[in-house]
Amino acid sequence: MVAFTINDETVEVSADAETPLLWVIREHLKLTGTKFGCHAGLCGACTVHIDGDAAFSCQTTLSEVAGKSVTTIEGLSKNGDHPLQKAWIDDQVPQCGYCQPGQIMRAAELLAKTPDPSRQQIKRHMNTNICRCGTYGRIVRAIERAAKEA
Repeated sequence: MVAFTINDETVEVSADAETPLLWVIREHLKLTGTKFGCHAGLCGACTVHIDGDAAFSCQTTLSEVAGKSVTTIEGLSKNGDHPLQKAWIDDQVPQCGYCQPGQIMRAAELLAKTPDPSRQQIKRHMNTNICRCGTYGRIVRAIERAAKEA
């Protein structure tokens, strides 16, 4: 059993300690907002926060989160009213939407650490996340909007 906090709730999970956190989140805890993309830490679809830092859940093992706090897209805001979530809707960011939970979680880390980022800081910070639909311009605009409205 590995105990950790997810979205402000303490959980104990019975799984192999080397199980990727992504599968613990999706299969054991049934939180399906975190997406499977590449399983190589290259696309960012699986991005979550671990103790406030963005991390690829496909590359993080269950043992690595023991005693830590994990936040998924479901835990970013109880009502879906986080400034980034609202900006994503206002700027019509998603096309297919598959990468968006990871994009939002990565952006949330940026705004938590840099409340008023420059356009260049946004682009640099977000370069770990791929959007196959190519909505990068809208992603940057939504982050800029959220920074102003937060």
